[in-house]
Amino acid sequence: MYHAIQRNSVAVMCALMIPLLLPAGPSAAQGSSPQFDMTKVTENAYSFRSFLHRNMVLVTSDGVIVTDPINPVAVDHMMSEIKKITDKPVKLVIYSHNHWDHIAGAKILKDQGAKIIQHELAARDTRPSPIVVAADETFSGEKHVVTMGDQTIELIYVGRSHGSGMIVMRVPKERILHTIDVVTPGRIAFRNMPDFYPQDWIKALRKIEQLDFDRIIPGHGPASALRSAVAEQRQYLEDLTVAVAEGTKRAGSPFAFDKITEHVKDELRPKYGKWSQFDEWMHMNVDRIILEQRIGW
Repeated sequence: MYHAIQRNSVAVMCALMIPLLLPAGPSAAQGSSPQFDMTKVTENAYSFRSFLHRNMVLVTSDGVIVTDPINPVAVDHMMSEIKKITDKPVKLVIYSHNHWDHIAGAKILKDQGAKIIQHELAARDTRPSPIVVAADETFSGEKHVVTMGDQTIELIYVGRSHGSGMIVMRVPKERILHTIDVVTPGRIAFRNMPDFYPQDWIKALRKIEQLDFDRIIPGHGPASALRSAVAEQRQYLEDLTVAVAEGTKRAGSPFAFDKITEHVKDELRPKYGKWSQFDEWMHMNVDRIILEQRIGW
């Protein structure tokens, strides 16, 4: 049963992620909001947005560091924005984990001389794709420090949480932490939490809370947020876990899905009802926690 559920979850994740690798269609392009923009977060750290995804651009005295290049279309627009800020080349690309929707697009940067780095666990589990370039260098362990010019960036492995080899990236000089997928401020967990391990995710967030930083740059959502967003994400997952357990107990069966979801919404709405996708995705969040509590996955 475990393997059947795992295969189905991977299939669902792939179906969800494939559209995110592609540029949005004409209807999105004609909307009121631009699909691409760059936001200055600190003196030298920027958040680049490509539709629903974000990455971090860090300008150093010796070149530019770019995280997750998203996809080839995004990279073209990102490079146009970088040229407005500096004439320094992109010298380093950092992959946060193994999911294509974040790390496709690096070929353009590699062809221009950039080196790609990734945690060895993420590199091991990055499945082949014609638009994903393998890392030039991997690292192991819980922390790897990269220095370029006047900036240092710490690549911190947070343990099993989402995908493989998920890292967060701390820039001490800018007091910024790039959190990618593990913190999305003001939004409940993504759909049915594809490739997330909720209780391990909570442990990872507790680890992140111990780090020294003032603001985060997430991989989705706003350009930046206060560090309190990390604790808020953790608290949501903990509250969701408790509410699902209580709802299952009240319903008398983990298969009473509608009753459990109704209970969870009633319990969490006062605190999280204004978070993005609360009504649209809550039933999927509940389903993922039921699976975890029922079969340990």
